[in-house]
Amino acid sequence: MILLFREYSFPIVAVVLAIAAGFMLLANKPKLSDFLAFGVIVASLVAAWVILHPRQTPLMDDAKQVQAMIGAGTPVLLEFQSPF
Repeated sequence: MILLFREYSFPIVAVVLAIAAGFMLLANKPKLSDFLAFGVIVASLVAAWVILHPRQTPLMDDAKQVQAMIGAGTPVLLEFQSPF
C-alpha cells in the first residue's frame, strides 16, 4: 500500500487538487473565465505529470544485473559517480 502511494502520489495529489479547484471555481454560476481557469489548472497538472513521471532508463538493465550479482554470493565492487 505504501509503495503504491509512493509511486502514484503525484496523480493522487493532482486529482485532489483538481477536484478542490473544480468545487471552488465552478460552485456558483460559473462564467467562461472560471471554466478557462479550471482548464488551465487541469492542463498544467497533466503537463507536470507528462514531464515528471518516472521513466525506465537504459541503466535499469544494469541495475538488475547488479542485483543478480549481489544475490549470487560473489564479492561485488560498486562504484558511485556523479556527473557534477
